[in-house]
Amino acid sequence: MQMRIAIDTGGTFTDIVYLNEGKLAVLKVFSTPADPGKAVMDGLAQLKPSGDVVVRHGTTVATNAMLERKGARVAFVTTKGFEDTIAIGRQARPKLYDWFQPVPECLVPAELRFGVAERVGAGGELLRGVGEEDLQRVCAAIAASGVDAVAVSLLFSFANSENEAKVAAALRALGLPLSVSHRILPEFREYERASTVVANAYVGPKVGSYIATLANSVARAYPKGRLEVMQSSGGIISARIAAEEPVRTMLSGPAGGVIGAYKLARLAGFDRIIGFDMGGTSTDVCLVDASTGGPRISNESMITGIPVGVPMLDIHTAGAGGGSIAQFDAGGLLHVGPESAGSDPGPICFGRGTKPTVTDANLVLGRLDTNRFLGGTVSLDQERAASWMDKAKVSLASVEEFATGILRVIETSMEKAIRVISVERGYDPRDFTLVAFGGGGPLHACALARALQVPRVLVPALPGALSAVGILLADTVREYSRTVMRAADADLEEVFVAMEEQGHAEFRMDGLEGVAFRSVDLRYAGQGYELNLPYDAETVNAFHALHKRRYGFANEQRAVEIVNVRVRLVAAAEPFEPVRESVVEGDGAAALVGTRAVYFDGVELETRLYERAALHAGDTFAGPAIISEYSSATILPPGDVVRVDALGNLVIEVHG
Repeated sequence: MQMRIAIDTGGTFTDIVYLNEGKLAVLKVFSTPADPGKAVMDGLAQLKPSGDVVVRHGTTVATNAMLERKGARVAFVTTKGFEDTIAIGRQARPKLYDWFQPVPECLVPAELRFGVAERVGAGGELLRGVGEEDLQRVCAAIAASGVDAVAVSLLFSFANSENEAKVAAALRALGLPLSVSHRILPEFREYERASTVVANAYVGPKVGSYIATLANSVARAYPKGRLEVMQSSGGIISARIAAEEPVRTMLSGPAGGVIGAYKLARLAGFDRIIGFDMGGTSTDVCLVDASTGGPRISNESMITGIPVGVPMLDIHTAGAGGGSIAQFDAGGLLHVGPESAGSDPGPICFGRGTKPTVTDANLVLGRLDTNRFLGGTVSLDQERAASWMDKAKVSLASVEEFATGILRVIETSMEKAIRVISVERGYDPRDFTLVAFGGGGPLHACALARALQVPRVLVPALPGALSAVGILLADTVREYSRTVMRAADADLEEVFVAMEEQGHAEFRMDGLEGVAFRSVDLRYAGQGYELNLPYDAETVNAFHALHKRRYGFANEQRAVEIVNVRVRLVAAAEPFEPVRESVVEGDGAAALVGTRAVYFDGVELETRLYERAALHAGDTFAGPAIISEYSSATILPPGDVVRVDALGNLVIEVHG
């Protein structure tokens, strides 16, 4: 019998989720940043699975390599005369009027950019082939450069890959990891395509080695086991593909959170949600509207300032987490994050850190239970946290005032992040439900909902491990794309069929059968950017309507063109039907374990403490209260009312 286990590596904890008698169960172990695979195998050893084990993994290896700029030494090969396009980029700058803004760092230094004398026309016509002598020259130069990987992106190779395939064949003899644009991203926009291929090559050796090592460890420990990896677009891919195209795993963990929030919220009856995932080092937010197709996928993502064109869920990240460090600047202003204490040394209350963090602030304000954190397996040292925070509070009157200030600053940062994906894109937060997860999400959700006038907060089961839940429940997915530049009424059947045949063949290699979903990127003729829509008889009309909603106008008399065609091949995961309890009206008295003084907005209030595992469907009560559980704790401020639904979710009506 197959056992499916999902493992999400975070900055502080590695979350392991599995199904136990039809119910979701979680195990958390400390992450091992020096070797993330060690925490994975340690967690599996504690579970002791047997039989046909499928390990689904959300990894941060690619993300960390980009963040820390600790990737491979990459050679970039392109059409002669275009070697520096990877460094020139676009003229757009994030801070247009900042004269002192540094030049964005290019992942490939000038001496490792190589040109090949060849040319393909914009329509795909072969204007000049690749000369053998030129190829030998480039191969010799790359071999002598001591690089770890090679990225190839020739001009217009998306329209005709003949020259690029010839260059790739010659470079393959060097025995280096090779990233080729017509395989990874056969789309127009030379800079973004080249940037994506370079990013793939940059993280390739590290991610490939990590995945191969972990896959071997899983196979040795569980002879019938196999490793799968979560990709940024919200679908599972095989370990083989993840090692070949690691650029697809840049947002692996956060993507799991989006899928988990979306699936569990829909089961609870909520179709329009704002996902709020607060972990140890960062906060990830997303907006999902099921009426418009579910989680939105973007092909224009930026990862640490580097454009990446492969499909990714539309997630906005802020440097605000439980481990975010609080410190005063030279002018006496309090800053919280983006620097994080991580898992080593961690927050002060974990016993090793010495710098105040958001977790320490929550603890000294009474918002965390020192004895029930992670089911009592980790004890929090409140006295140590208060002592070190007292030394760091500068001129503030008390540790509690310092802690209250930390929470106000961090919650303002998170509120701003939510406004980016809602208000700034034309959505009214009042029309949505805030789904709070991650270890810290439920601690701050009600305060954020009140600030944004969101009427309701949903805290699903296992909120501290929802990213792993999403990975467990995710479908297996492969995406394919191709730039075509055709009129809106063009016949695209041949293009779609070719892409679908490629996808089905790759799925069969992994023993899978998938369903293909077609979509196209459209724009008005002359525009520079596109909108993606499902491909059917109403595509053009739907484009006009979406354009009007997104930009405020539509021009039905103007010609519409199809820029890219896309195929998303999906092998659906085994459906998950959670157990629904009978709803019996109650006040949660059976789950009440005591009271404690807790600070809310600087005021100390006597607060009831509840154990979430002892709550029953139908229990309803008002704040102030704290609801503790294994992976998190939910803060219910004064006036807010929580109700437990049939699925065990906490549904909080926010007042005030």
